[in-house]
Amino acid sequence: MIVLGIESSCDETAFALLKNGREVLNSKIASQSEQHALYGGVIPEMAAREHLRSLMPLFQETLSEAGLAADAIDLICVTQGPGLIGALLVGVSFAKGLANALAKPLVPVNHVHAHVHGALLGLAVRSEEVFPCLALVISGGHTNLYWMTGSTDFQLLAASIDDACGESFDKVAKLLGLGYPGGPLVEALANKGNANVVAMPRILDQRERMAFSYSGLKTHVRYLLAKENDKLSPERSWDICAAFQREAFDQIIRKLQTALTLHPTARSVLVSGGVAANSYFRNVLTDAISLPCYFPDLKYCSDNAAMIAAYGWHIYEGTNDLSRFHNFVWEAYSRYEETPIGK
Repeated sequence: MIVLGIESSCDETAFALLKNGREVLNSKIASQSEQHALYGGVIPEMAAREHLRSLMPLFQETLSEAGLAADAIDLICVTQGPGLIGALLVGVSFAKGLANALAKPLVPVNHVHAHVHGALLGLAVRSEEVFPCLALVISGGHTNLYWMTGSTDFQLLAASIDDACGESFDKVAKLLGLGYPGGPLVEALANKGNANVVAMPRILDQRERMAFSYSGLKTHVRYLLAKENDKLSPERSWDICAAFQREAFDQIIRKLQTALTLHPTARSVLVSGGVAANSYFRNVLTDAISLPCYFPDLKYCSDNAAMIAAYGWHIYEGTNDLSRFHNFVWEAYSRYEETPIGK
């Protein structure tokens, strides 16, 4: 089965072609980061217009490079949400039109859940060795921890009550005048600094409280920088970044360790999302958690369509009534269908 994935939730337009939802035949991404960097963040209206401009040329390029015609597609999967509603509407409208023209089934996909399948792509272990597991999605918009007993079974254990982890990296980078996106920029400075010389507050230190919070940590950095005035040396900024980065990830490790006590049958930890590309986090998490920790290939950490196709294929294969995927009356959504717990 040839599966097409379509992603347009934020500032990446992406297509991917997978065979049986597992083997990636081609994956293409048109990033808008340079355009939005001028404004220090994503401009929703601009993002929607760029998606509209990029979709058809990128779709044709994806097929051409894979040596396939459009009628070779058996299943279409598209991001339904969450995301920027204008950007989502562009991708969903394209997907509905394509599915209707080709008379192919269309699967609406939860973007956050799909990130987990980025970590599963190319994983050379059996499902029985992965599930049940704890699955962590950390990105610019989401910090979610799930309990999973199978590839399409998501039980939300914890979510951010304010800023997401990746969002706090972007905001700290902006405070330091580093640019956008901020995650890789803060990580680069943190790798040169000493985390032990700058005190950071331990946010949500109560181990029994299953939630994440990053607004206070970002605000603490803001006050630190305000005290420095114009005297901030490069070395001092390195140390601040190192201390911020350590506490940002220590919070996640504390919550994961609590979740493991609540779910002792877990066989692994899946980590996905853009922040999963952080090399420091990969190292400290692997050292802190006794279970196998699986991370995506770097190309599947940020938003991509391969994860959309993979998750959509699992949904399709696990559904008895396949006729519902020929019903296109559903719409895009910008927020969660679920209510984050732990507040």
